[in-house]
Amino acid sequence: MASDMNDYFNKKKSESGGFNNSNSGGNSGPKGPQMPNMNFNFGGSKAALLYFIIAVVVVLILAKPFTIIQEGERGILSTNGRYQDQALLPGLHFIIPVIQKVYVVDTKVRIINYASHLEVTSRASGINAKKAITVLDKRGLPVSIELTVQYRLNAQFAAQTISNWGFSWEDKIINPVVRDVVRNVIGKYDAESLPMIRNKVATEIEDGIRASIDSLKNKPVLLQSIQLRDIILPQKVKEQIERVQIAKQEVQKAQQEVARAKQEALKKAAQAKGVADQARIEAQGKADAITINADAQAKANLLISKSLTKQLLELQQMKVQSGFNDALRVNKDAKIFLTPGGSTPNIWVDMKDAKQRTTAK
Repeated sequence: MASDMNDYFNKKKSESGGFNNSNSGGNSGPKGPQMPNMNFNFGGSKAALLYFIIAVVVVLILAKPFTIIQEGERGILSTNGRYQDQALLPGLHFIIPVIQKVYVVDTKVRIINYASHLEVTSRASGINAKKAITVLDKRGLPVSIELTVQYRLNAQFAAQTISNWGFSWEDKIINPVVRDVVRNVIGKYDAESLPMIRNKVATEIEDGIRASIDSLKNKPVLLQSIQLRDIILPQKVKEQIERVQIAKQEVQKAQQEVARAKQEALKKAAQAKGVADQARIEAQGKADAITINADAQAKANLLISKSLTKQLLELQQMKVQSGFNDALRVNKDAKIFLTPGGSTPNIWVDMKDAKQRTTAK
C-alpha cells in the first residue's frame, strides 16, 4: 500500500512537470506547491503486531474487564442493571466491560454502638455509632438505653439482600428492629425497677431482636451478640432510687443490730442455764452420794444385825468383862459402870484422875 501511494505521488509530479526547486534555474514552468516525500512503510508485520498488542493492553487497562474479591467480601454482579442471584466468591472474576459491573459488599462482623456520647467512626471500619435509644417506661418517663449489636451480612444470600434492601440494608434492617424491640420491652416496666431486673431486660431485648430479624425472608443478617451496656434513668428517678436504697440500708442495719442483741441475750441465757445446770448436777451428785452411802451403811448394819446371835453377844460380853478384870488388877481405884442389856458400852472411870473423879460425881 505504501509503494502504491509513492507511485501515485510520482505520477502527479511527472504530470505537473515536477516540483520547482528554488535552486534550479533550468525549469521556467509554473511553480506548484512543494509536497514532502512521505514514507508509509511500517516495517512489516512485526510492527503491526506490536501496535495491536499495545492497543489491547490500553483497552484492558481502561475497560478493566476483571475484578478481584477479597476474603471477607462478596461480589454482586450486575448485568445491564440486573443482579445475579449468586454472589461472587473471593478470587479473580472476569466481566464484560460496560455491560457488567461488580459491587463489593462486606461480610465481616460489623458493630453498631448505641451510646450517649458518640465517637467518631466510619462505616469502612465496620463500626457504626448511633445515639442511645430513648424510650418511655410504663408511666411515660424517658429512659435511655445503650446497646452494642454485633452482626454480619449473610454471605449465602448477599445478592438477594442487596436486591431487596439495597446497599443501605443496615439502616433498613438492624436499626428499626432494635429500636422497636427496645421500645416494647422497656414500656412494660417502671423506670425505678429496671436496674434491679437488668439481666431480665437484656435477655428480653436480645430474644426480641433475634426473633424479628430471623423471621425475615432468607435471613439476611446473622446476629453475633447483643449487649445491654447501660440503662440511663431520669435524674429524679435516680434520686428516688438512692433514697429508697438508703432507707433499705438503714432497715437492714437495724435488723442486724436486733439480731446481734438477740444473739447476745441467747448467749447469756445459755451461759446462765449452763451454770444452773452445773450447780444442779453437782447438788444431785452430792445427794446421790449421801443416799448411796446411807444405803450402803444401812445394808451393812442390816448384815451386821443379822449376823449377831445371843451366844456371840455373851461371848463378847465375857471378853469385855475379862478386860475389866485385868484392868482392876492393875488399878484397884478404878470404877466401872455396867450398862445392862449391852445397848451402851460399859464406862471405865479412873478414880486416880482428878478430872474423871469429878465428872463421876
